[in-house]
Amino acid sequence: MTDTLREAYRVMRTIRTFEERVHEEFATGEIPGFVPGYAGDEASAAGVCLHLDDRDAVTGTHRGYGHCIAKGVDVHAMMAEIYGRTTGSCHGKGGSRHIADLAKGLLGANGVVGGGPQLICGTALAAKQQNTGGVGVAFFGDGAGNRGTTLEALNLASAWNLPAIFVAEHDGYAEATSSAWSVASDNIADRAAGFGVPGVIVDGLDFFAVHEAAGEAVERAREGGGPTLIEVKFTGPNPRAGLDCLERFRAAVTDRGELGEPVLDAIDAAVAQLIEDAVAAARSAPKPSREDLETDVYVSY
Repeated sequence: MTDTLREAYRVMRTIRTFEERVHEEFATGEIPGFVPGYAGDEASAAGVCLHLDDRDAVTGTHRGYGHCIAKGVDVHAMMAEIYGRTTGSCHGKGGSRHIADLAKGLLGANGVVGGGPQLICGTALAAKQQNTGGVGVAFFGDGAGNRGTTLEALNLASAWNLPAIFVAEHDGYAEATSSAWSVASDNIADRAAGFGVPGVIVDGLDFFAVHEAAGEAVERAREGGGPTLIEVKFTGPNPRAGLDCLERFRAAVTDRGELGEPVLDAIDAAVAQLIEDAVAAARSAPKPSREDLETDVYVSY
């Protein structure tokens, strides 16, 4: 259990430190395009993905650094990809919002909001037919939850009893649109009943709640029980006010005597050095050349 807790904290701290550093670098003008924000949601990605392995596939969102890191994508390759370098996970062609690593089962984000859930139905169907024991996990936001593609995927996953898990990260805003204006229910998880799928709501700042709910969903899917919709909620009377999932995690494990402050501080230092090394490597890596334009465009399976 101690090793699991160490790994959970390492993953969450890596997500936070990686993202903070990327925003610092973006401000210098060295990073092309745009960099999204996942800070504050670390418990969601870590809580779910710590149950997964390379058999399993994940689709992230356009602010998906956390999904990538939690699924095991190499941090050096991620940083290089954001810098648009040939050593990046997509050889500098995916950029900040489209990091992917098929070897790790990280299918990345795509150009359509709500485009991930139906892709996960495909991976879940393949896992079921090939009897790999794998599951597919689609992370999406409350805006994507309103898309027909997401609802169609839920219906298909239920009708075909697929090993698929849908994780709605509900932070109350789709870009600048409040869910109070756009979501026709208090809870996205309530929609699960219409598809005959279990719907679970968990506190998005509580790693342990997310981890427990995801563990039950993954076990159920692997055993042939079909899909689950988990709503990881960041809304409420005082959303995020004075709360932080990393600080909450630290307080919980130190109060219970499971991990000490020196152990957690050592993880912080190791992660900081990792990110520093990743930035240095990315800066010194070559950019794609004109000859690279037509390579790695298509992938054969």
